[in-house]
Amino acid sequence: MDYIGPLQQFKQRALATPQQPYLHQPVDGNWKVYSWGEVDDLARRVASGLQAMGLEQGDRVALLAKNSAEWLIADIGIAMAGMISVPIYATAGANTISYVLEHSDSKALFVGKLDSQSALAAANIDVPTIGFPYAGIEATLSWNAWLAEQTPIEVTADPGLDDAFTIVYTSGSTGKPKGVVLTSRNLAAASNDVVAWLPEGHNRIVSYLPLAHITERSMVTMNSFYSSIEIFYNDSLDTFVDDLRHANPTAFISVPRLWAKFQSKVLDQIPDKKLQRLLSMPFVGKRVAKKIRRQLGFEDCEFFGSGSAPISPELLRWFHRLGVNIAEGWGMSETSGASCTNQPFKASQLGTIGTACKSVELKTSASGELLIRGPSVFKEYYKNPQATAEAFEGDWFKTGDKAVQRSDGAWVIVGRVKEQFKTAKGKYVAPVPIESLLGSNSFIEQSCVLGSGLPQPVALVVTNAGSSVSRDELNQSLAATLESVNAQLESHQRLSNIVVCEEPWTIENDMLTPTLKLKRDRIEARYRQLIENEVAYSGNKPSGNTSVQFDNKIGWITS
Repeated sequence: MDYIGPLQQFKQRALATPQQPYLHQPVDGNWKVYSWGEVDDLARRVASGLQAMGLEQGDRVALLAKNSAEWLIADIGIAMAGMISVPIYATAGANTISYVLEHSDSKALFVGKLDSQSALAAANIDVPTIGFPYAGIEATLSWNAWLAEQTPIEVTADPGLDDAFTIVYTSGSTGKPKGVVLTSRNLAAASNDVVAWLPEGHNRIVSYLPLAHITERSMVTMNSFYSSIEIFYNDSLDTFVDDLRHANPTAFISVPRLWAKFQSKVLDQIPDKKLQRLLSMPFVGKRVAKKIRRQLGFEDCEFFGSGSAPISPELLRWFHRLGVNIAEGWGMSETSGASCTNQPFKASQLGTIGTACKSVELKTSASGELLIRGPSVFKEYYKNPQATAEAFEGDWFKTGDKAVQRSDGAWVIVGRVKEQFKTAKGKYVAPVPIESLLGSNSFIEQSCVLGSGLPQPVALVVTNAGSSVSRDELNQSLAATLESVNAQLESHQRLSNIVVCEEPWTIENDMLTPTLKLKRDRIEARYRQLIENEVAYSGNKPSGNTSVQFDNKIGWITS
């Protein structure tokens, strides 16, 4: 298929609809709206400014900032100058920032709002920095003043389809981040697949997931070039609900943890038993569901998606009863984003990742590993030919996910190849399917199943139960879930205990990646010895400030 590259597609749309609103940026309680023509003009100024700094075509330019209109304008400007963008997570620590800048050979850095400026200050940065126009940002150059000095370039670069467009660094859940080189063809192919899922006509979408992650970059930014989409940016966590209602999106993409928080927000207002009773009433149920969707900001939303990590089928069914039909998708940085999804939506395929996008092929290896090939599959790992060679089996990319295909064609991810562990009984266990079953309990917000060398697996969980829920009530709920989950498992997979960790797992305490994936090795390292002591010496509590105390199969870890 002949594709149009992202930059060429952006330029075509800007030329065709220069006055049409495109980007909506919250600034000091108000909304600044950029048209396609204004974005084009500013991006051309960015390109001019980078060239004036002595940068050349093919040079790498990094972006370190939370989502904003300026982020996208800089990204387009980098491409217009014939350079390659290198996004860095706004939550990255000093070591990661330094590593990515050095490994990518970046020649300049755009800086915007961050959770903390301390990581940036501690990082080893010896390249020019351009600061976006927000308070507290220290940089060599100021965005507004810098752009005002530039004359928009008239002739932009014209990258070929097989030229590198961006280098996306993996989140580093198992080691040093790898630089995934994505070409214009990769991104164009992925976007052409995905825009077919969106509602017909003009769409509105909220950009709040990290733009350094391929899901947001592909599903929001790139798709806006290939479809009629207005992008609304989120100012902060405190304003998220208000920003969502202001945007009134027609398409909304999130991750499992945030979908669970949406559910908790609803259940804080109405108990689930009462809600389900109301939803079962023919006329009342529709009104209740519509009211809840409106309160969440989904009044006009027609497309819902979830990705980045497995989501509980029970959570999907819960939202389905509200008329929120979440299409679970699957993809990787190496596949330019979503490559498989339950779209068009089928309720019968809830709990699966649906079927392959039209441009890709999927199959499994003899060991059950999911393999993929197609025009959206990445070019190479930057400066790592050995890792690139090891990632392929012929022309098939080895995803590292274990999967099975159902008789209806839908695919189910059953775990990561490297995440399987062997119990003391010599049996292999895949944790992800068990964690998915645990998600049926609405109190469980996070879960991590471990058990290498243990007689039976153990589940560590973080709950969202507030102070209104007693420990006895929570214990009873978790005990019922433990019994229900174990009834669905083979004997060697059954959980011996559920252990409640009272401290949430976050990016800040290094238990989650910037994309909210579990850092299993960190979680296990933190709690493993406590679990082993409790299992080996039942009743003899380990010493220290933190301890596990089992009570009818439910344990608690407190700091």
